[in-house]
Amino acid sequence: MASSVVSDKPRSKVASFKLLPYISTITNFVFAVSLVPAFSSTATFSAQASNGTAKGEEARALLEWKSGLDNYSQALLSSWQGDDPCIWRGIGCDGSGSVSGLNLTDTGLQGSLSKLTFTALSNLVSLDLSANSLYGHIPSSIGNLSNGPIPVSIGNLTALTLLDLTSNSLSSSIPEEFGTLRHLKELRLSENCLDGLIPRSIGKLVSLSVLSLHYNHLSGFIPDEMNNLRNLRRISMGENKLAGRLPDNICLGGLLENFTAPNNHFNGHLPSSLKNCSSLSRIRLEGNRLTGNLTEALGAYPNLKYIDLSYNQFHGELSTKWGCSHNLTSLRISGNKISGGLHPMIGNMAQLRVLDLSSNYITGRLPRELRRLTSLLELDLHDNKISGNIPPEIGHLSTLEKLNLGSNKFGGSIPPQLAQCRSLWNLNLSNNEIRASIPSEIGNLQFLRYLDLSHNFLAGKIPRGIGKLTILEKLNLSQNRLSGFIPKSFDNMLGLLSVNISHNYLEGPIPNIKAFRDAPYSAVASNRAGLCGIVAGLKKCSERTYNEKGNKFMIPVTLLLVSFILLTSLFIGVILLACQRAKTAEQDSLEAQVQGDAFAIWGYDGKMVYENIIKATEGFDSKYCVGEGGYGVVYKANLCDDQAFAVKKIHVPHDEISGLTSLEREATALANIRHRNIVELYGYCFHPRHSFLVYEFMERGSLRRALSDDEMAMEFDWARRASAIKGVADALCYMHHDCSPPWIHRDITSNNVLLDGDYEAHVSDFGTARLLKPDSSNWTSVVGTLGYIAPELAYSAEVTEKCDVYSFGVVAMEVIMGMHVGNLISSSCQSSTLSVQIDSGTLLQDVLDRRLSLPLDKDAENVVSIAKLALACLRVDPHRRPTMQKVCQGLSIQEPLVKPFADVRLSELDGVLR
Repeated sequence: MASSVVSDKPRSKVASFKLLPYISTITNFVFAVSLVPAFSSTATFSAQASNGTAKGEEARALLEWKSGLDNYSQALLSSWQGDDPCIWRGIGCDGSGSVSGLNLTDTGLQGSLSKLTFTALSNLVSLDLSANSLYGHIPSSIGNLSNGPIPVSIGNLTALTLLDLTSNSLSSSIPEEFGTLRHLKELRLSENCLDGLIPRSIGKLVSLSVLSLHYNHLSGFIPDEMNNLRNLRRISMGENKLAGRLPDNICLGGLLENFTAPNNHFNGHLPSSLKNCSSLSRIRLEGNRLTGNLTEALGAYPNLKYIDLSYNQFHGELSTKWGCSHNLTSLRISGNKISGGLHPMIGNMAQLRVLDLSSNYITGRLPRELRRLTSLLELDLHDNKISGNIPPEIGHLSTLEKLNLGSNKFGGSIPPQLAQCRSLWNLNLSNNEIRASIPSEIGNLQFLRYLDLSHNFLAGKIPRGIGKLTILEKLNLSQNRLSGFIPKSFDNMLGLLSVNISHNYLEGPIPNIKAFRDAPYSAVASNRAGLCGIVAGLKKCSERTYNEKGNKFMIPVTLLLVSFILLTSLFIGVILLACQRAKTAEQDSLEAQVQGDAFAIWGYDGKMVYENIIKATEGFDSKYCVGEGGYGVVYKANLCDDQAFAVKKIHVPHDEISGLTSLEREATALANIRHRNIVELYGYCFHPRHSFLVYEFMERGSLRRALSDDEMAMEFDWARRASAIKGVADALCYMHHDCSPPWIHRDITSNNVLLDGDYEAHVSDFGTARLLKPDSSNWTSVVGTLGYIAPELAYSAEVTEKCDVYSFGVVAMEVIMGMHVGNLISSSCQSSTLSVQIDSGTLLQDVLDRRLSLPLDKDAENVVSIAKLALACLRVDPHRRPTMQKVCQGLSIQEPLVKPFADVRLSELDGVLR
């Protein structure tokens, strides 16, 4: 903050004012200094009380400053002697004897403030050094004196339209004099230490459109005079100690958009004016004592995006009017007394990401219309009275990350379709009446960290598939009817921190992993006597315990197995002998070509697929070519009428070693990486003549193709572009944070991101991917595509996941700009890398893809969020770039714009200007 400290008197009126939460060092010659917040002739600062501050420290600090003044000034301060500053000239003290005031106005002092250590004067309340001849820097330590009250003289600024005192630790109460600021449109006093009542005079601010009071210590009732504020668009009063009723006419003007007052002590009914307040886009009233029938108190809100009424005392049922809120992204009404069932209209809220109706009295069954909430991230219905089966349509919620249906009356079985929710990390079905066995498909939920199936009637054995949940941290299977041995696959669950298998019918040894070794006896209690292992209180397992169950059945099983093998071999021999005579010369040739090849493919006959691929592409004829990369050409192969595959044929002849290395690396990577936004590998073939990969075919081709084709680019609208960017981010986040050890791609470009028929993004081309080993230096030769390579690779060959983060930033900007970012960020260090060079006046809208109309509403918020995160990813210093996990979190949060979209500048989004 740059400012002058010359002796000009402060103006009596200003157009707007913002008090920063600190005061920086200022250099200037002055003839008089008045340390004021620009609206009074006397500055008032307050430091947080520091009990027990020694007078000696205060005296030493003041005497040190005195020693730096000229001789004449020191003579003027001749009374400054000894260790009791309370008797010195110009010094005032509080009741505890600590220095609270320093007033040396018009004393004739000459010198600098540089030696005045304000941190020693921690209880200083007022400071007036005006009309002197001080010069030089104002010490930065003055910024620590931040707890001052708001001066009543602020009422003199009658032309003020904006007053922002946010985040200043201001104390005392809000002055009544605010009522004289008749032209005020925005009053922001949030994140301070203000206490006392809201003054009635605020009701005189009839032009007020924004009132922000959250995060203070305000108490008492809301004055009735606030009903006069009919131009309010935003009001926030959360995190205070306010009580009583909310202003009944808070939306009488019909303009209110944002109404937040959470975590206070409000009671009574909702304001009556809210029912017809169709302008509302955000409501937060959670954590109060509000009452009333929600069915009657709320209306239809077509613009609503976020509502949280949790932890109040509302009753009634969920109104069908919610179906009108097509833009709603978050609906939270937990911890109330809502009854009735879930109406099928809930499926109309297609943008919903969070639905939390937990801890109510909701009954009935889950409507199948839930399947239409395909953007849902969190579904929390625990602690209700919902019955019936869990519908298999739950599998349609492919983006779901958290599902809590615990403490209800669900029966039936766990639907295997639940495994289609591949993004789940928290699954709670506890305290229900679910029967049958645990489906093995649950092991496909590879991101799962918390799994609670306790207190049900689950029977049968624990499926081995649960052992595939290698990043699971908490597992609770207690209070069921599970039997048999704990699967050996549990030995792979090294991420497990907490486990409970008590009150079942389990037997045999428990897994020798940390979660079981550290478990208390209560976590394994009340099972069959045969359960044994390393938990304190369990008997140790003998060698017989490990083997007796297997030995019991080993002999008959062995005899059956040997008999089966002999009969099968005889049968196969007869069939092969008959088939050999019927083969044609062409088939013999094909068989000779693939003899001895290592061809792996899941769910198919490898030799048959190889033959079909050769036929489908007519020996890899160029007319089937759909793309070309650095290591091979991609062909489209229709192996049946309704399914096409992409076949990437590797270039081998000119560089056989590097070509096969690329194929092996890509095959290894994709065989171990499974994610909805990563292209799926079906198989691969190593052969001197035809070496290739077989993976799923993407109808739209590459992201670069979609951006370069005008027709496709216009169909690729803002919502689809935001979804594609999030898909790439999710894929990289999975590779960096959910794979052990992590994978880095090293060549993220718009050409290596493929789009399916719905424009969903899939990261491809893993020919340069490699494991990021934590115990290795990770140095390598520079690979990648020009224009996407991180700057640090110009001087270092050490590869980290931040290289992928940088490339993602380039791709994200490319998607919203419709072209490569080369025109926006320039070359650096005479290399192929890029660094940010943004003009401070560049508007975000000026760099967006002009083939699309400017984004509005939610799209505009998404574009701003994407640009902000992309620019953060493009920081030259890799340590200042966010992780992909942070990027994904940022992309999942819908933040309202703080200013009109047309006014957003690139330089404001990430502070990237140098």
